[in-house]
Amino acid sequence: MKIAIVGATGLVGNVILKVLEESQIFSFLTANDIIPVASAKSIGKEIKFKSSLVKVKGLTEAVVIKPDLAIFSAGSSVSLNWAPEFNAVGTIVIDNSSAWRKCENVPLVVPEININSIKLTDKLIANPNCSTIQMVMVLAPLHKKYKIKRIVVSTYQSVTGTGAKGVKQLEDERAGRPTNPVYPYKIDLNVLPHGGDFLDNGYTTEEMKLVEETRKILNSPDIKITATVARVPVLGGHSESVNVEFEKDFDLLDVIKILSNTYGVVVQDDPQMKIYPMPINVKGKNEVFVGRIRKDYSIPNGLNMWIVADNLRKGAATNAVQIAEYLYLNKFF
Repeated sequence: MKIAIVGATGLVGNVILKVLEESQIFSFLTANDIIPVASAKSIGKEIKFKSSLVKVKGLTEAVVIKPDLAIFSAGSSVSLNWAPEFNAVGTIVIDNSSAWRKCENVPLVVPEININSIKLTDKLIANPNCSTIQMVMVLAPLHKKYKIKRIVVSTYQSVTGTGAKGVKQLEDERAGRPTNPVYPYKIDLNVLPHGGDFLDNGYTTEEMKLVEETRKILNSPDIKITATVARVPVLGGHSESVNVEFEKDFDLLDVIKILSNTYGVVVQDDPQMKIYPMPINVKGKNEVFVGRIRKDYSIPNGLNMWIVADNLRKGAATNAVQIAEYLYLNKFF
């Protein structure tokens, strides 16, 4: 089996390689099975996979090899231009960018929720936005029982969501070094209420992803959703304050029990002992963590939660590899 990692030299690309190394299902993979792909400036560089080094290739060369699978994490423009090229030679593509998420005929997949939306004929599968993934992981089992009416979400997103340039700006500012900023303002000791590009409706692209992708994944176009995205000087992962209004009444202990029994979700909720999720503790972990679970007494059937996850793991690489594992086990290749 041959797997191409497009964007292998980036933050998410590096984590995809690590998650593949850790995968029990893909334990048979060797460096000879991995095709790291990156831009022209990185061609010929060597990347480590399971203690062996493998050279980075360009996109054209990778297409000629006809890999069984290509996992893209190189931005929307690369995905738009090159995913069809890989599909044309028989390669199944899992795309981490926003390029194909809105397309009606492209499944947008969080394996624990809607893996069955993938058909044998699908050659292109979209990975949701990192902030969407962690939120729906917690909301999906609750929606199934209580039916969500409205969601209000505010995110506190790590600089790792911007990639290596975001991390470098924070580290340079913290060290007092000159930097080539990727954000419009200083990020260290600051909070920017700005994620993605501003749209005509006053929201940003990151905020609208939370709205549109959540509805698609939950297959519930009528859920009312509003979002505010902020970038914070954090490396470990994304945090979210999520307020939910259900159509049905709920028991708080039942909510906690449902979440405690949800695969991939870890409940950390003991206010008296000051136990709640924090990005500093979730870095490098594949699960989604939820705490501060409490009723919102200002509205009927209201619930507040605090959701945290490593955006490079479950928010991107882990989710993509889980999809790949499903495709392999179900003989899509």
